[in-house]
Amino acid sequence: MRHGELLAPAIAEVLSEAGVAGGELTDVAVGVGPGPYTGLRVGIMTARTLAAALPVRLHGVCSLDVLAADAHRRLDGPLVVATDARRKEVYWARYDEAGHRISGPAVDRPTELAAQLPSGLPVVGRGAQLYSDVLDAVDGPADPDAGVLADLVVRDAVTQLAPEPLYLRRPDVRVPGAPKRVS
Repeated sequence: MRHGELLAPAIAEVLSEAGVAGGELTDVAVGVGPGPYTGLRVGIMTARTLAAALPVRLHGVCSLDVLAADAHRRLDGPLVVATDARRKEVYWARYDEAGHRISGPAVDRPTELAAQLPSGLPVVGRGAQLYSDVLDAVDGPADPDAGVLADLVVRDAVTQLAPEPLYLRRPDVRVPGAPKRVS
């Protein structure tokens, strides 16, 4: 929950290390998920606020696409990206040899995902590491890299999405029903 407190100072530190003032930015890119509810909300709202305040262009990108692009720098051929979705599930997407997403994003239990995949298809990401007993996990990036995200946006080499959270599950919270009758 502290990421909301840590994000703005981290952005300021990165800009300082790069020797760049906020006013010199031309674009802001943000991973839109899939991912945990709070993390997505905080990250996307921070990006939207920066883009509005500076003002600069805002780009949303599927976080799985960032991982796939990073993995394709090291691996040849088709692959799957799987990240930890908690609840003993993974968020995943499948990519062809050129790095284009051909299915997903989706959320499934690792055993259900493994049953859908051809044997030996490499799987990268934190979800692959967590469930290497059922997925064909290979060495590769575990988490999205901000540098890869920026590179993809600058080169216009990724499908851009609205800067809105990409949720794959229904919310846990529901509007309460009518009160129970008391007799």
